[in-house]
Amino acid sequence: MAITDFLSSGNIRLDQQLKFSAEIDKMTGVFRRTLLIDKSRRENDAEHSWHIAVMAMLFEEYAIEKVDVGRAAEMCVVHDLVEIYAGDTFAYDPKGNEDKEKREAEAAERLFKQLPEEQGVMIRELWEEFDAMETADARYAACLDRIQPFLHNTLTDGHTWVEGGTNRAAVEKRMAIVKDFMPEVYKWISANIDRSVGKGWLKA
Repeated sequence: MAITDFLSSGNIRLDQQLKFSAEIDKMTGVFRRTLLIDKSRRENDAEHSWHIAVMAMLFEEYAIEKVDVGRAAEMCVVHDLVEIYAGDTFAYDPKGNEDKEKREAEAAERLFKQLPEEQGVMIRELWEEFDAMETADARYAACLDRIQPFLHNTLTDGHTWVEGGTNRAAVEKRMAIVKDFMPEVYKWISANIDRSVGKGWLKA
């Protein structure tokens, strides 16, 4: 079975929504650098997005500004949809990040126009807000997007850091938003960075 087997409902709007729902199933085939905690394989984008959306329900108390958890969770589940076409870009890959913005903008244009117009605009605006990290909700979601793979690294012998030859400064730079927006959580992050350097998972 494939999208070519799709049976039209006879309702153009419903068909667009159903086909979009089928299209985003492709997230399950976009694999990230992050290992699952059991180390059996790399996680995919859908798993990562689900994971941080659940985390959005748990960590609100550590945000220094009031956040709308529901809105932040919506950003979490849509923030990586563009990677269906743009692919995942490793956070600590300078070369890969050079054209990331362009690739993702092109992917957004291609993907979100598949929805009824106002829904495509709604999801694109959530994605753009997340990327800009200017609102409290977006900063909160961005923190979770960074904390989750960090947590996985602490429980998988620093797998992606070791694989990428990552250094302490790069991790501290990426986690700076957590330091500013969720300082209580950053205390735990800082202790783990120290431990990871000590164990050789991160370069000093």
